[in-house]
Amino acid sequence: MASPADRPQLARARQLELYRRAVRTLPGGANSNFRTWGDDTIYMDRGAGGRVWDIDGNEYVDLRMGYGPVILGHGDARVDDHVNERMRRGVSFSLTTEDEVRAMELVCELTGWVDMARMTVSGTEATMHLMRLARAYTGRNKIVKFEGQYHGVHDYALISVSPDNMAELGDADNPVRLTWGRGIPEAVADTIIPARFNNIDRLRRLFEREGHDIAAVIVEPVLGNAQGIMPQEGFHRELRALTQEFGILEIFDEVKTGFRFARGGAAEYFGITPDLASFAKAMGNGYPAAAFGGKREIMSLLPEKVSHGGTYAGNRVAAAAAVKTLEIIRDTDALETVHATGRRLQDGLREVLNEAGVAYHFTGHPSMFGIMFTEKVATEYRDWADTDHALYDAVAVGMHARGAMPEPDSREPWFMCEAHAADDSVDRAVTAFEASLRAALDDRARETAGVSAQGAMSHPAGG
Repeated sequence: MASPADRPQLARARQLELYRRAVRTLPGGANSNFRTWGDDTIYMDRGAGGRVWDIDGNEYVDLRMGYGPVILGHGDARVDDHVNERMRRGVSFSLTTEDEVRAMELVCELTGWVDMARMTVSGTEATMHLMRLARAYTGRNKIVKFEGQYHGVHDYALISVSPDNMAELGDADNPVRLTWGRGIPEAVADTIIPARFNNIDRLRRLFEREGHDIAAVIVEPVLGNAQGIMPQEGFHRELRALTQEFGILEIFDEVKTGFRFARGGAAEYFGITPDLASFAKAMGNGYPAAAFGGKREIMSLLPEKVSHGGTYAGNRVAAAAAVKTLEIIRDTDALETVHATGRRLQDGLREVLNEAGVAYHFTGHPSMFGIMFTEKVATEYRDWADTDHALYDAVAVGMHARGAMPEPDSREPWFMCEAHAADDSVDRAVTAFEASLRAALDDRARETAGVSAQGAMSHPAGG
């Protein structure tokens, strides 16, 4: 058995120094709560293809890909060269360029069902505007969201997102509106109704009780913040029928799945035509591009009846990145490569896990998948609580020390990019996973043996 002292150690001196500097001006030492890991906060230097390097020179196979935006690979020359050429003509005019028009034409073309769309800078803004549109169109006030689903950081989205203690979510038939963090007015929280994913019967009862004031259901097609928990067979089809029966709009939040699961996103993958959708992440290969769109009759409430604006909405950098990225997704086999590479990585991980005799399930899609250490197939966020988080987190952290970087939180999926297929990234990731899993299991065995030995000493035979 390998002892902790035998395990690889990453160089951290420059990052620790930068962390101590950063915490003086950046709360937590970073520009997002999701990046604040205390003394373990990672500070990046560069990325190329499917690899990244931190400022201490440590190299990793990137399995986070910026939480999903980098669909082609870091520093993709096709995208970067196009953006560089376009941005030299000026970046921000608060007037419209052809780049913006072309980007939204491509969103409509690739999805096949979006009639009209507008750009924003982030997925958070996209879901915020969609909720507003839904309320304006229906004249109703409330939005249904599913537990464990993440729709950005505006007040209306931060309800029942990611507690560790499932008891905080309340009764199964009447979940509580659990705000994520302080500062969200109770009046705002009361406009959001939490529901449980993959449960149509409970949703029907909710609609029968409160449907008269429900404007929309917003749904991630898979639970992107719970390792990509998939819908059960028929769930999306039944959800679409139920929303239509009650005159409730359906919003597909495709910030993570859009242009990743298929050229037309999860709507194409699952064969669903929602009323509205949000897009971001993969549409710009890492540039800050986002959009919201949907049926013409709803989107036509803009510009006269519903507010939407933003100085940087549709800025040339984002629009140009979206144009080139979406053209590549449309015209090449980039997505097929991403999917095949994800399946190849899963095959390697499966072989390791089966040999280790560990109970597990893959969740999600090959382009965006998770590994749950459990015998039960998860169907909703509450099932995540019953998985072996400690083992997953130990493996993920151990992989960092061995040159591969998944997110060290068992809620977040692994993301694949086209560039992962161009080198030995898959083999390196599998090797890092295997060594980290063995080390984590060895640690667990030692801890178990230590507890047993202490118990034997405390209760000697005949004592």
